[in-house]
Formats: sequence, C-alpha cells, structure tokens
Amino acid sequence: MAEPRRALVMHLTSGSEPLLVAVPNDTATELAGQLPDMIRRGDVETITAANDAAVAVNFAHVVAAHVDMTPGLGQIYGSVPREH
Repeated sequence: MAEPRRALVMHLTSGSEPLLVAVPNDTATELAGQLPDMIRRGDVETITAANDAAVAVNFAHVVAAHVDMTPGLGQIYGSVPREH
C-alpha cells in the first residue's frame, strides 16, 4: 500500500475554505513543528510543495495551520500526479 500523502492545511483570516498544499512526506513533521513560530512571526515563508514548487505563504493572513493527511478526492496544490 502506498504511503499516505501529507498536506499543509491553512485556515486564513478571510474565513474561507482552508487552503491545502501538498508537502513531501519526509519534511512534513519538521514543517509541522515550525508552524507555531511561523504564525507567531507573521512573516512570508517559502514552503516546498510535494512537486518541488516553491510556495510563498504570508503567515500574517493565517489564523491556524497544521499538517494532515490529504483527502482522498480533489486536487491539492503542489501535489504530484498519481500514476494509474
């Protein structure tokens, strides 16, 4: 069975739906540990997505964030296409 994919889930100040960015499984735990400081500082940080895209996130607009398993349906920004 394939390893579950992980995503950075960000809840924005706008109150809209959470924004999900696929992140590499090997860096997901480290990223999760850095999130409290990133939100506290409110700086713009560059996150590397699972497809190696650089994603600039303005944490001044993020109310809460966590790393979680990706949902089974839908497209997530930065995800690597699944092979059929």
